[in-house]
Amino acid sequence: MYHKVIIIGNLGGDPTMRYTNDGTPVTTLSVATNEGSGDKKHTIWWRVSVWRKQGEVCNQYLTKGSKVLVEGVVQADPATGGPRLWDGNDGKPRASYEVTATNVRFLSGKKGDAAPAGEDDLPF
Repeated sequence: MYHKVIIIGNLGGDPTMRYTNDGTPVTTLSVATNEGSGDKKHTIWWRVSVWRKQGEVCNQYLTKGSKVLVEGVVQADPATGGPRLWDGNDGKPRASYEVTATNVRFLSGKKGDAAPAGEDDLPF
């Protein structure tokens, strides 16, 4: 069995890069996507891990607000079998979907030119 997810959204913060014990770079992106419209519009957050050279490039060129297209595989939380769950600072329950990226495409201009995405900006 195999699955694939494709998301288009904006970074909620600057990327963070770290290295594993064996020196492999991994960059984490927090990507926001919107669903619905009007009063029923809500944001879904995706925590994306980008590995090796692609992760280094993402860390170098992306910044908060950058629009990206991410292709990857959803990683289920071992405890729940679904999204990672936690309580926010306001006490309300929150969820985040974990994705291991296989491909990241930059949809904004160069670093510093990023603009927030709107529904009219989507290519389909």
